[in-house]
Amino acid sequence: MCGITGFFDPAGRLGRAEATERLAAMGKAISFRGPDAADQWVHEGSVGEVRLGLAHRRLSIVDLSPTGAQPMKSHCGRFVIAFNGEIYNHQELKRELDQRGGRSWRGSSDTEVLLELLAEKGVHEALNLCDGMFAFALIDRSKGKLILARDAFGEKPLSYGIWDGTLLFGSELSALKAWPGFAPPQDRSALSAYFAYSCIPAPKTIYEGILKLPPGHTLEISAADIHSRRLPEAKAWFDPIEHALEARRQPFQGDFSDAVKATQQVLSRSVARRQVADVPLGALLSGGIDSTLTTALMQQTSHTPVQTFTIGFEESGYDESPYAEAVAAHLGTQHQTAILNESIVLDAIPMLARHCDEPFADSSLVPTYLVSRMARQNVKVVLTGDGGDEMFAGYNRYLFGPKLWAQFSAMPASVRRGLATTLQSIPPQMLTAFFDRLPKTLSGQLGQGRAGEQLHKVARLLKASDQNGFEDALLRTCDQSDILRTDEKSELNVSINQNRLNDLDFSEILMINDLTNYLHNDVLAKIDRASMAVSLEARTPFLNREVMQLAWSMPMAQKASDGVGKKVLRELLKEFVPTHLMDRPKAGFALPIGRWLRGPLADWAESLLSKESLDRSDALNSKKVMQVWSEHRSGRRDHESLVWSILMYQSWREDPI
Repeated sequence: MCGITGFFDPAGRLGRAEATERLAAMGKAISFRGPDAADQWVHEGSVGEVRLGLAHRRLSIVDLSPTGAQPMKSHCGRFVIAFNGEIYNHQELKRELDQRGGRSWRGSSDTEVLLELLAEKGVHEALNLCDGMFAFALIDRSKGKLILARDAFGEKPLSYGIWDGTLLFGSELSALKAWPGFAPPQDRSALSAYFAYSCIPAPKTIYEGILKLPPGHTLEISAADIHSRRLPEAKAWFDPIEHALEARRQPFQGDFSDAVKATQQVLSRSVARRQVADVPLGALLSGGIDSTLTTALMQQTSHTPVQTFTIGFEESGYDESPYAEAVAAHLGTQHQTAILNESIVLDAIPMLARHCDEPFADSSLVPTYLVSRMARQNVKVVLTGDGGDEMFAGYNRYLFGPKLWAQFSAMPASVRRGLATTLQSIPPQMLTAFFDRLPKTLSGQLGQGRAGEQLHKVARLLKASDQNGFEDALLRTCDQSDILRTDEKSELNVSINQNRLNDLDFSEILMINDLTNYLHNDVLAKIDRASMAVSLEARTPFLNREVMQLAWSMPMAQKASDGVGKKVLRELLKEFVPTHLMDRPKAGFALPIGRWLRGPLADWAESLLSKESLDRSDALNSKKVMQVWSEHRSGRRDHESLVWSILMYQSWREDPI
């Protein structure tokens, strides 16, 4: 696990000394991703000019010796790589390479194996043989080309773009910003999308002309491309939609019991591969189904107690730590819990806004960072349960979304709009208080302190004019309102073109949408930034193509039915944990942000939402933002998601890395 960055300047305007100095500065900007070692490599021309350069920051996990150092040159000398990530099956791939011809290996790193595989097979064929998470830059010295690549699901980030005639790239935008003079304007359409989804969906970044490489894609760049200032289209080496459709064309042959056994087999293999490391490792244990199952499979093959970590809250309605502690005690792990309060959170927020290096407003980033920080004091690698919901139908929207759309679409549009307006006119806290007073048999899921938030989201869903709009509304975290100065609003709709999905039912379409959008834009961006901010590697066993193949070959009824998601995982978990420890509503890393913003976080928020601070931004409508903040702080309305998005933008804008 590392940080990578570099440049491609066809004009060769730099000499070796200046090029190396710039690369060192770019690497230093992301040193937290790899604090163990640093190096650069430059490709000099015939008269000493430098056109290509790579910088690498190393977090040593596999092969801790200098033989694993990067940038690394292939045995044939043609290729040089800067690699971030892990190839979990590199030992099997190494044996296969040896069978086709003896090699004198320099060391035991997965980077060396990947590089030799790329040299022998070519990029796309090689990547289809790899089980891993990665982003890398590969220089083909014979062709004078740069190749960028990213893993299948988007676990590791990679951004790139042309600035002043030079192609710049890096694990994080902060590396690009270390290039002298780098100052592109903000992309207003990206900012508009941010206020809708709480993150900036790929391929956009916050900066005009700077893009994220999409998951499962490569980009081959020549000098001519940069001269023309028109980069080629990224090419897919892995298409999750086609992968899912192909799996459905080969349906799982077996009953529910067979599905449970098959799931245990593929997950066990994935977990075992992700435990290969030359450093201590543990698990982030929330006490939910996915992290508990991951931990149980780790503990099953471990000769010593697995180290596990969780976060709790002083706010009783948000504290899930007792469940995690009960699970840990049953599994026999070596468990640690940290209890958070608002002062700890307040101390962490400004630093987190910088580490995201573009606006990011999923508030669960905060506890994810804090549990990562605690884990890093004990281990260097953790396994997580991320991806289980997307693979095995765990989100409530898969269960209730199709039913809601069937009911809503049967109503006249005017009735839907009127009902939406009525719901939105009632303050969420009033709705919450009403449902909390009802008996649980009447209030159901709404009677758990979140009725207002949920019903206001229902109002947004009611406004959808078609199924595609309904899908998009499910992913939106708040209405943009008119908080932006510009009249330009985002037309970005992250739901997928329906033409490819004709054979899928509504629940499966929602799952594909999450797999190709929400997962990497939000969930994986969160875990990458939170863990790498403290130099911790996070591995995700559910994000494995064999796991995906099995999950998508199963009929939907084996994954979700009768209002229950992840059925096959729940059944498998019974082999390890008593049902009573897991039989509770899905929670997640929710924070009482709305309440804290009216109390202990109010002064911090006030400083960022003052007229003076807002006027320093040319993007926000100061008057509207102050109105939204006033309504929220006074308790007249609950604008939790919108206010938090504004605060994260303001915090980033005032002190970006």
